[in-house]
Amino acid sequence: MKKRNFFYLTSIILATFFFGSCNRTEQIESNSLKEAFSNKFYIGTALNARQVMGHDSATMEVVKKHFNSIVAENCMKSGMIQREEGKFNFELADQFVKFGEENDMFIIGHTLIWHSQAPRWFFTDDDGNEVSREILIERMKNHISTVVGRYKGRVNGWDVVNEAILDDGSFRKSKFYEIIGEDFIKLAFQFAHEADPEAELYYNDYSMAVPGKRSGVVKMVKKLQDQGVKIDAIGMQGHIGLDYPSIQEFEKSIEDYSGLGVKVMVTELDLSVLPMPDWGAGAEVSTNYEYQQQLNPYTEGLTDSVKTAFENRYLDFFKLFLKHQEDITRVTLWGVNDNNSWKNNWPVRGRTDYPLLFNRNNEPKDVVEKIINEALK
Repeated sequence: MKKRNFFYLTSIILATFFFGSCNRTEQIESNSLKEAFSNKFYIGTALNARQVMGHDSATMEVVKKHFNSIVAENCMKSGMIQREEGKFNFELADQFVKFGEENDMFIIGHTLIWHSQAPRWFFTDDDGNEVSREILIERMKNHISTVVGRYKGRVNGWDVVNEAILDDGSFRKSKFYEIIGEDFIKLAFQFAHEADPEAELYYNDYSMAVPGKRSGVVKMVKKLQDQGVKIDAIGMQGHIGLDYPSIQEFEKSIEDYSGLGVKVMVTELDLSVLPMPDWGAGAEVSTNYEYQQQLNPYTEGLTDSVKTAFENRYLDFFKLFLKHQEDITRVTLWGVNDNNSWKNNWPVRGRTDYPLLFNRNNEPKDVVEKIINEALK
């Protein structure tokens, strides 16, 4: 009798363990990225104009399932919203914000002040001459006040200034800098805060793991803080490759930026598997190189070894993000699937890259489940 009871109890325990394991596996496989990271940080993605306009419903279903934060890839940049002075076009931006609200997303406006896609009229008068410091400041204020004011209480955070520091830590000699001086950064944050005191305000830049840039950004943010400027987080653009930047330098930057008393966001995350013609280009959008076949080696798909390296690299970075989840508020992919990634055309047009977590058919890559499992540990 005792022996029979022993085997009976053993069977129950084994069955419970077996079915419990099955249910756990089923749970992990059914979880989305946003569910897996729900108590850690936001998981976001950038939306392009075609998606915002509703012309890519399959991709938008992926967005709804896996992401809980969105950022405007291009439709909220100054050159798109105010091509001519005083003539604002909010059609796409309105649709972008509406989608975010309807799907309970954490909405990011990108970007208020950026040298690269600012309209030319910002810096010149009717005769083509460079405007005065006072006029440019007034134009900045009008643009920021109008855009941020329109979405007051609706857009959760703004990339206020984008890419103002060079890799050596010095200020980029943009027109904003040349005409106004470094105060253009302080003024941009002040204007944004005045337009929506509750919105989070960010500084965003690429190559943020480069020691020179890291020290320059830390110095700049400290100065802003000393002047009483509201800055809530620093955005580290995550345009990474299979062997750059080093995990150690990326982590050092997370630690140094969070040490300023601000949060850290990993923005514009993608992982290129293609060779770079110049490793020092960072993510400077003006950089372009002539197409060469040897720079486009995976037109028919990735080799097994590259696919493995890709997965390991993404996992290493997500492990790092999880390690620093107390300081990181958001991790945002720069695009939804490989087909709509900017990396297919930068810095060499016409290449085939595979930098995102979903393939060209909107199917999750194997690494997605592994990332989810890591988050659920």
